[in-house]
Amino acid sequence: MANRLSSWRRAFASAAAAAAAAASSGCGVQSPLDPHSEPARKIATLWWWMLAAAAVVFIGALFLLVLSWRRRDTEGLPLLGTSERASTGLVVTFGIVIPLIALSVLFAVANLSVARDTDAPERGSTKLTIEVTAHQRFWEVRYPGSAAVTANEIHIPARTRVNVVVRSADVVHSFWAPELNRKVDAVPGHPNRMLLYADEPGRYRGDCAELCGVDHSHMGLAVYADPPSEFRSWLARQARPAAEPNTSAERAGQRVFLDSQCAGCHTIRGTEARGGIGPDLTHLQERDTLAALTLPTTRAKLSAWVRDPQRFKPGNRMPVLGLSAAQHRAVVDYLESLR
Repeated sequence: MANRLSSWRRAFASAAAAAAAAASSGCGVQSPLDPHSEPARKIATLWWWMLAAAAVVFIGALFLLVLSWRRRDTEGLPLLGTSERASTGLVVTFGIVIPLIALSVLFAVANLSVARDTDAPERGSTKLTIEVTAHQRFWEVRYPGSAAVTANEIHIPARTRVNVVVRSADVVHSFWAPELNRKVDAVPGHPNRMLLYADEPGRYRGDCAELCGVDHSHMGLAVYADPPSEFRSWLARQARPAAEPNTSAERAGQRVFLDSQCAGCHTIRGTEARGGIGPDLTHLQERDTLAALTLPTTRAKLSAWVRDPQRFKPGNRMPVLGLSAAQHRAVVDYLESLR
């Protein structure tokens, strides 16, 4: 019982921290009714039609309920009188025929139009492929044909059809950037594909849409649609190994990083750090956020995260490192140099 209560407390703390993080990091919110691509517009249009159909059925049922209540002391129906055939016809019309027509039309539209336009892209119909692997607590992003690896922040060229291959490294997750397309499940051992397209440059918030553990509320992601030239420059920078430290403080921080648990969990390309448990940190400072959009990438938040990551993401795998004050400052100096 105590363990169950502890789990609920951690989940509540995680959700509260997520709400605060969304406000502090400036990542905004997402809405499937604010589409920025053709697939998302199809989904939003279908939703509005579903709402309209539901409203018609609901209003009809409500009308009949109100009518029956107001005439509860009067035999028969207005205009129809006490005819059993008319009463039966009314019930059949509003209870069966209208809902059946509405559901059939919506089913046809959803399957013949929306499902086709939001489905995985055909082979050869896209110009870029991205691999997104869901881990409990973060998203790993790779660009086949390039050494670039990043986390939680996906960059794509605007106005370009992108094939996204979604995988899971542990449990079932679900990738969802609602302003760009439908969600797609990340199932262990079964890659799924989806089309990612943005009409205009911008940043589009996304999340894991499948409960995947106690820290599920901190599985945020951001899709950055860059102008094509900026995307090519960004990808070239991400493909490079980490630059060598320039100052004595940064060099000291690198030594602490490589000699501690950090190197066993994280990768920094160009160094001996080859861990695969946590996100790749090679170009950490190119990202706007830390810990799957939980915190903005500022020195103060980075320092606080290294000192006590459980404070911001209860249940995440990063332990309290127990560094001295000098070691802590040095590691933060080094992490700030990873651009």
